[in-house]
Amino acid sequence: MLEGLFDIKNDRRLSMYLYRVGFGMWLMYLVLGAPALHPYLHYRQDCGLLSFVLMIFGFTASMVYDYFHHHDQYEMKKKWLFISYVVLAGIIYFLEFKGKGNIIDLHWILGLL
Repeated sequence: MLEGLFDIKNDRRLSMYLYRVGFGMWLMYLVLGAPALHPYLHYRQDCGLLSFVLMIFGFTASMVYDYFHHHDQYEMKKKWLFISYVVLAGIIYFLEFKGKGNIIDLHWILGLL
């Protein structure tokens, strides 16, 4: 039943499903900000992060399809995938390590410039 779903090289369905679930998590992020759902406010940040992760994974899966079937579109999307992974890594870094006293020293980046 699911054997054709994970053939991301020849089928776009998995990427569309990941996009849709990511969009649904984004809608949940918006809904959880309502005053009526204040008891569930602590799940809001999780929904926002999960939305971002699912949409990036959906974008990655669609790029695998484009690599084999639409190589010119793949080349255009490649830089945006890199940028989205850097943004995701930054968000996770600051959510996980900010204010906990164990921030990783990133001053070595200045030495590269």
